[in-house]
Amino acid sequence: MSLRIVTVNIAAEVDVVNARQRARDVARMCGFGVQDQVRIATSVSELARNVFNYAGGGRVEFSVEQAGAAQLLQVRIEDRGPGIPHLDVVLSGRYQSQTGMGLGILGARRLMDRFDIDTAPGQGTSIVIQKLLPPEARRITSATLGELATTRALSAPPDMLDELRQQNQELLGALDELKVRQEELIQLTRELEDTNRGVVALYAELDEKAEHLRRADEMKSRFLSNMSHEFRTPLSSIRALATLLLNRVDGELTGEQEKQVNFILQGSLSLNEMVNDLLDIAKIEAGKVDVRADEFDVAEMFRALRGMLRPLLDEGAPVALVFDEPAGMTMHTDEGKLSQILRNFVSNALKFTEAGEIVVRAEALPGEQSIRFSVSDTGVGISSEHLQIIFEEFGQVANHLQAKAKGTGLGLSLCRNLATLLNGRVDVESTPGKGSVFYAIVPVVYTARQGDQFAPDSN
Repeated sequence: MSLRIVTVNIAAEVDVVNARQRARDVARMCGFGVQDQVRIATSVSELARNVFNYAGGGRVEFSVEQAGAAQLLQVRIEDRGPGIPHLDVVLSGRYQSQTGMGLGILGARRLMDRFDIDTAPGQGTSIVIQKLLPPEARRITSATLGELATTRALSAPPDMLDELRQQNQELLGALDELKVRQEELIQLTRELEDTNRGVVALYAELDEKAEHLRRADEMKSRFLSNMSHEFRTPLSSIRALATLLLNRVDGELTGEQEKQVNFILQGSLSLNEMVNDLLDIAKIEAGKVDVRADEFDVAEMFRALRGMLRPLLDEGAPVALVFDEPAGMTMHTDEGKLSQILRNFVSNALKFTEAGEIVVRAEALPGEQSIRFSVSDTGVGISSEHLQIIFEEFGQVANHLQAKAKGTGLGLSLCRNLATLLNGRVDVESTPGKGSVFYAIVPVVYTARQGDQFAPDSN
């Protein structure tokens, strides 16, 4: 539904002023605020001036349009002039004109909620601009328009001096507002400068901290490597001497002596395992590990692991170690490092499983061209908040089996580093009291990443 308000014919310069006055009056009548009144009056004035200057005349029609439950003020500006050439260029803001053609159109489009234009050579131009009435404004009806039509607001003739005075007041108001905004902008700029100085200082501090951490990490790696090498010599001596004693090279041992020497041997073996883990982590972090990729059968690797790990089972313990051997599954990667990951997984499972079974499986993941190795147990399990801690260096979770399960917490961290070295990853699922499943997802074919330069693996 359309409610026509007033029409202004544009035939002379004074009609442009009249159109601006009518636009302001109609906007006030519709309940728009002062700023919106100025926006609407300015848009109508610019378009009416274009009609007079470029088409020689036309008309401006004001109406209220119904848009569902809302109402819109609509202004239609029409002329029978030559039309607007290069309209696309004008609307893009790239049109260059010494007379200012196009600026009024762009300004009106920015100030109003909706802007439609239709033009054709020799057939004139029709522009429709709309603005949504404020929610708090009273509803415009035919009766409302009848009341307003009798008021002086829509019947008084235009006064050029009054209009000029009104425009000056609007300009002063706009300048005051601009000054306030400028002061706010200056204040915001100062605050941003202070913030930037703080950010620069923070970045400098972070760079310094990062450099300290980098040097500390390098020192840690060198320390671990040197310490591991230094520890190996006395440990080897202890292990060799204990073995000689157990072999009765220097004579028979009493039962108690044999028991104590066995304790010494087992302690040296445990320490040697820890030292090996430390050395492996240090070498990986230093980039001094060589990936020796070769083709092998996964089932054969499982059989070798079974023979290697079966002696770790305590005699009479109600724990079964099961290897679910896959048929016809081959890989081209570093078998030794993959085997080391699985050995650590199984060793951990044996430490924290009192009864039940430990199952080692391999499953192809065609979508990833990878194989997922899993080691599941029926042990104590791990709570969700501790799942990531266990993969950190020296990360251990306290439980009732921790006292007898000796270790430094390096095994799973080493597994993660080895898996990353093979372009894979590790993961874990666990339920406290029901057991855990550790995963190693490794590509079927190892591909050296660009920039990887590993030194030969040596002890």
